[in-house]
Amino acid sequence: MTNKKVISIILGIMCFALTLGICIQIKTIKSTNSTISQNQEANDLRDEILKYKEKYDNRFKELEEAEKQLETEREEATQNNSELENAQQEITKGNKITGMTEVTGPGVVITLTDGKGIATSTLNPSQLIVHDLDVLSVVNELINAGAEAISINEQRWVLTTAISCRGNTIDINGERIGAPFVIKAIGLPEYLAGLERVGGYLEYMKEDGVGVKLEKTNHVTIPKYSGVIKFEYLQNVGE
Repeated sequence: MTNKKVISIILGIMCFALTLGICIQIKTIKSTNSTISQNQEANDLRDEILKYKEKYDNRFKELEEAEKQLETEREEATQNNSELENAQQEITKGNKITGMTEVTGPGVVITLTDGKGIATSTLNPSQLIVHDLDVLSVVNELINAGAEAISINEQRWVLTTAISCRGNTIDINGERIGAPFVIKAIGLPEYLAGLERVGGYLEYMKEDGVGVKLEKTNHVTIPKYSGVIKFEYLQNVGE
């Protein structure tokens, strides 16, 4: 083999190796750029969400301050005017009933936690989990027992409250909430504690392996409903 052929072969191998290296480098750069781009998009989206959350928190604080100012002005306006005082009392009473104000009083606190038992041939693992139907059933029993105000994980229960399942969590008033579920209720503690009766829903949950704890207390604070209650079809008679 002549020197020219040897040199040609060597140059060919070097060119192939160089081309392969360039291709690998280009692919690596593209992959890196793609990763950087995806990370940048995720960071931008996270920043955007945080900005909206900050705006929401600021607006909510402004709303609370405006409501406090309005309450102060109402009190000043109704002084020495029996008709306006009566109207103000009716508004305050209505806000308590509809859940638009924070309330406190005696009652019970019920905590529901997912069970830690081991699934067997006779025990469905789904039975160990607190479902939306469980929370709804407990709320209904509290209402039947005379509860005047109810909250679930600090979400106020009102006429329009919806409870629905979302995977491992539950949606309440549009908020995603996970176990444990702390249900607070204001009412006569002795009546509300009757939920632990034989044959009641709490006993049924205990038999399924779900964690259930009921405490009577002389002081329960339930927050106000933070959403907006809208009635589309409800009208006063005669309107």
